[in-house]
Amino acid sequence: MKVLAFRHVGFEGAGRIASVLAERNIQLDYADLYVPGAPVPDVAGYAALIFLGGPMSANDDLPYLRQEMELLAQATAADRPVLGICLGAQLLAKSLGARVYRNPVKEIGWFDLHFTPAAAPDTLFAGLQTSTVFHWHGETFDLPPGARWLASSDRCRHQAFRLGTSQYALQFHLEATPAMIADWCRQPENCGDIRDLDGPLDPHSHATELASLAELVFSRWCGLL
Repeated sequence: MKVLAFRHVGFEGAGRIASVLAERNIQLDYADLYVPGAPVPDVAGYAALIFLGGPMSANDDLPYLRQEMELLAQATAADRPVLGICLGAQLLAKSLGARVYRNPVKEIGWFDLHFTPAAAPDTLFAGLQTSTVFHWHGETFDLPPGARWLASSDRCRHQAFRLGTSQYALQFHLEATPAMIADWCRQPENCGDIRDLDGPLDPHSHATELASLAELVFSRWCGLL
């Protein structure tokens, strides 16, 4: 079994998702359409598609983002498993006709995630309570028609949704390891965000809690494949 993940920058990989897939002998391949000349992959042989984060906006007029949204629209029409993370979540929302726009504040760091009543019977989030997770975004999205709203935070109302049985959008970063967070803080593309913070980010602050939650949620997601 194989899963295909779309990257938007080289430093935002699958992180903890890759570990969970490897434990189950599920092959993870990457597609890097942001690289000039990269071919659009044939997704037919993949059990699921993952769309990762990045510093660009879903509203940027970039050819590779348009290509990805076309693939997302096709996948959701066929009810194929999809997982959108941060920018990937926004691309999923936009591909389904929802609006993507600037959040009232940037949400960067460790903040509580609250689950909605619709999350109680959900395949990924059943039985979960408020958890502290890692966030890094300045934009948000409206819910697409027919979507189930699953999570919120105090700074951002729409943190997660599900469409159909297996298309998920997560605005937050369950996949992030401490090493990834530390690396993101060093990237030139993120310098503007770092300057806006009140103080330095601690990559290890809630890492143990995040690792346990990621293992549970991504393991459940693998059950959909």
